[in-house]
Amino acid sequence: MRAVVQRVSEASVTIEGVEVATIQAGLLILLGIEDADTQEDINWLVPKIVKLRIFGDDEGLMNRSIEDIDGNIIVVSQFTLFAATKKGNRPSYIRAARPEKAIPLYELFVKHLEKELGKPVQTGQFGADMKVRLLNDGPVTILIDTKSRE
Repeated sequence: MRAVVQRVSEASVTIEGVEVATIQAGLLILLGIEDADTQEDINWLVPKIVKLRIFGDDEGLMNRSIEDIDGNIIVVSQFTLFAATKKGNRPSYIRAARPEKAIPLYELFVKHLEKELGKPVQTGQFGADMKVRLLNDGPVTILIDTKSRE
């Protein structure tokens, strides 16, 4: 599982001209799910994201988490995070999980995130053509891969 975690001042997701998610200060998470992913990946990733200290404290140091600032989260499915570009110019997405596996894991990730955060998490729509708008704050963008756990 790969997550691109972006600290945002604001973010939104629009599908077919309808805004389906919008937040102010918080996190926009792009989530890629691969075939090898399981609930164990979710169990490791969710607390890592919620406790990630990437928000400024009173002295401007990144010492506060999304919990600490009572921020909000949008999660967007992003199978292209598993693009393989080694061969040729057209990316291969063979490592990305098929929808029958990815959708249940995506939904479970969101549920666990809501439980850990203690409030609802907004989402895009799995498989939809989405327009994601964000104002990256910092910019702060963190890539987390559950297989490397770095």
